[in-house]
Amino acid sequence: MQRLAEACEAIAATTKKLVKIGLVADYLRSRPSEEAATSAVFLSGRPFPVHEETTLQVGGSLLWRTVGELSGKTETELTDSYRRHGDLGAVAGEVLPPRISEHELSVIDAERNFREIAAARGSATKALLVRGLLERATPLEAKYLVKIMTGDLRIGLKESLVEEAIAKAYGGSVVQVQRANMLLGDIAETVRLAAAGKLSEAKMRLFHPLGFMLASPVDSAEEALSYFKNAAVEDKYDGIRAQVHCSGDEVRIFSRTRDDITQSFPELPGILAGLNRDAILDGEIVAWSYSEGGPSELGRALPFSSLQQRLGRKKVSREMMRQVPVAYVAFDVLYAGGELVMDRPLHERAGILNDLLRNVRKATSVRTMGAQGQLLFTGEADPVAVQMIRAPVVQAHSSDEIEQLFTAAQERGNEGLMIKDLDSRYTPGRRGKAWLKMKRELATLDVVVTAVEYGHGKRIGVLSDYTFAVWDERRLLNVGKAYSGLTDAEIAEMTQWFLQHTVEDQGFRLQVEPKIVLEVAFNNVMESDRHNGGYALRFPRIVRLRPDKPPEEADTIARVREIHERQGGRKN
Repeated sequence: MQRLAEACEAIAATTKKLVKIGLVADYLRSRPSEEAATSAVFLSGRPFPVHEETTLQVGGSLLWRTVGELSGKTETELTDSYRRHGDLGAVAGEVLPPRISEHELSVIDAERNFREIAAARGSATKALLVRGLLERATPLEAKYLVKIMTGDLRIGLKESLVEEAIAKAYGGSVVQVQRANMLLGDIAETVRLAAAGKLSEAKMRLFHPLGFMLASPVDSAEEALSYFKNAAVEDKYDGIRAQVHCSGDEVRIFSRTRDDITQSFPELPGILAGLNRDAILDGEIVAWSYSEGGPSELGRALPFSSLQQRLGRKKVSREMMRQVPVAYVAFDVLYAGGELVMDRPLHERAGILNDLLRNVRKATSVRTMGAQGQLLFTGEADPVAVQMIRAPVVQAHSSDEIEQLFTAAQERGNEGLMIKDLDSRYTPGRRGKAWLKMKRELATLDVVVTAVEYGHGKRIGVLSDYTFAVWDERRLLNVGKAYSGLTDAEIAEMTQWFLQHTVEDQGFRLQVEPKIVLEVAFNNVMESDRHNGGYALRFPRIVRLRPDKPPEEADTIARVREIHERQGGRKN
């Protein structure tokens, strides 16, 4: 483990991509195959391969407490160290004493300990196991053990670079390594295959999430058509991206963060299991409401604030399903009937998706509705509830057509448009110009900063996360927090101001004098108990500082309420 930690230090010390790849490749070549395989998982910033459901279930507070106990440092000393580094692993490396154990800790030992921690029940038992592991480690080993446990390696090493290093270490091509790792969801197994010269033997393993293809923002229809002329246009729904894996009657749903969210939407697997072939679909889960015409019409998607009531729930009652019905809006297919189809152009994948959905076996009805010919699928469990929809697609060839479609999408309550190149391949995890998203800010608000927090990564030591508020007569009510939009120079300047105008120092968070006004943009407004204003802005971004505006002239809670009502929002 010491050799891996030393390699990580060297990788962190350079900003050059090729040097990082070379260091990883040299390390992998120098270790036995099984140790190299496990190390590749750790170098990807996680304790277990992606395809596994195993998690440590060890929180930051447990690690903080354990590091504090082993180091003998005071809370103030630990906080000072964290402020210097902005990383709990680095704190452990700085404050922990030399190793007591005479036995060297290996990478395989660390992996075995991680599995014992994951299998343990109860925080007390987990704490004892974590303590035992860190007691065996040198300070440098402890630094990286904690980083791996928190899933935050912070050495400038993405899994894609580890893939390149595997190719360099064992002689395969980068494309072969990437494809094997994507199919398996297991970079350790990918190392084993690469070391044996058997990368071509990798087979698709269902029920591990693949990377999602990402879209780039565009400001206008003209800009969108400058990238390609053969455009497929869909509404941009205000839900959560979801990848569905189906095999027979087994269905699993994964979020964009690759978490299994199947249990949050128990009404969806029944209808999705009706596909007549193994498949992986890409789409969006949205809260759904019928129009006033009833189930004979398609209805519409509701704002994200409605869907949020369903997120993160381990158990969803039938009453909740009735109150907040959901639909899965399918718009792409990655795998079907034993074949990976991502390399096919979008227009071919669209045909494959249509064929899959036409043969849904467990739908009590499949109806074509609406001006754009949407397919609506109704499941056995509740013939009133919409459960799956084929995302309506139209082709557009001019900016005027796109603008008309954009206006219509917003009138339906959706965010805007997705504009896609019909000849494009599906590229997991990449944000290029083949998929574009066109949306416009709902509004901006002038807000007052009430609290600030220290940042992470490159923003260690500066106050970059701003909680902000609006007026309710003479008092300020918080409605959001933003951390993007300002330049490094502006953040540095504001840090000095906030330090000089702190009302209460709470460690990582400072209450400050309410004198700084920001203009913030956002996607929508949700009712929420996250802030004392009763609302939360979704995806707030700082547009600019407003030194020209006194805090008394910031916006009001009445304005926030007005925006919320205009968008037809419901309670979070």
